[in-house]
Amino acid sequence: MTPPTTPVKPLSEERLEAVRKIGDQFAIEGEFVLGEEISSGHINSTYLATYARDGEERRRYILQRINANVFHDPLAVMRNVECVTHHINWKVLRVKRDAGGQTLSLYPDKTGRFYVRGPKGGIWRCYNFFEGCQTYDVVENTRQAYEAGHAFGAFQDLVSDLPPAEIVETIPDFHHTLKRHETLQAAVAEDRAGRKASVTGELEFIRANESVLGRLLEMQASGELPLRITHNDTKINNVLFDGETDEAVCVIDLDTVMPGLSLYDFGDLVRTTTNPAAEDASSVKHVEMRMGFFEPLVEGYLKSAGDVLIEAEVAMLAFSGRLISLELGMRFLTDHLNGDQYFRVHREGQNLDRARTQLKLAERIEQKEGEMSSFVRKVARSR
Repeated sequence: MTPPTTPVKPLSEERLEAVRKIGDQFAIEGEFVLGEEISSGHINSTYLATYARDGEERRRYILQRINANVFHDPLAVMRNVECVTHHINWKVLRVKRDAGGQTLSLYPDKTGRFYVRGPKGGIWRCYNFFEGCQTYDVVENTRQAYEAGHAFGAFQDLVSDLPPAEIVETIPDFHHTLKRHETLQAAVAEDRAGRKASVTGELEFIRANESVLGRLLEMQASGELPLRITHNDTKINNVLFDGETDEAVCVIDLDTVMPGLSLYDFGDLVRTTTNPAAEDASSVKHVEMRMGFFEPLVEGYLKSAGDVLIEAEVAMLAFSGRLISLELGMRFLTDHLNGDQYFRVHREGQNLDRARTQLKLAERIEQKEGEMSSFVRKVARSR
């Protein structure tokens, strides 16, 4: 197997010097010898810094500037990341007795803080770099589906005893589906881009599903579902895979870690893992919920998280994918009606295509929800 590589591009002399000065503020051993920009990220500015020790041994680190336009309180983000990574590392070493790479590790600056302020502003951090690992943008096979489920299930297990009150809600009401629906209705009423007449079918579908939008919120309010620490961005490209074995090594991108429901994370896994169609496909004819990918996803997730989930959470696993697909469909449709102000678009109607894809997936999941639930029960009983 060809060793995995991280997509990088060279830096200008000015940027290279800036990255070197940032790296020098962290407690990194050795001498800075190389800096490159990692080109695969879309939010934060990320660099791969190489340091040499004793003139021979080289070690690489991730230097990253948090995007303050997306995360308005980057210090709150850093407090969350620090809390979660420290807890997981403590639990892996003390409870699990396993020194394997279960999470990212933050490196302190030379005063002991886990961030530095850049010379031109901004909050920077330093992570360890996992050599020999790679990420995937699309699930290519059922083994990867299993490993992704297992990785995010392991994350849920590792943070299950971390009190949600320890974590700051950096994006309020992120998965509040009823408020997302209210925002959509406001966009329909305003119709600022003059697009309402072209989305009557989508609005009718959402109207027909209004009764399920608050289902998980109601269960949380009644105490049936526990508040947990959740990842909130459970796409497969946020899992590092071993380049040789293709086993999941580590969950990354912890910036959206917040208090929430485990079902939001699993629902997003279903949404992004089981559908073969592109998120912005111009036609919904290929949108599907593939049982062949859902089954290993469930098996992997319950293998690692099954001991901490309660019965009500397990019972709603199949439904969660439908709800999150509806939520994303509403968000994309809202942005389309507002003139594409939030999600980046590269062509006319891209947000509408995204909305249609998600709403069709919600329909497909509803059609198979009984079969999905039966499989979940089967796996849960066999544990």
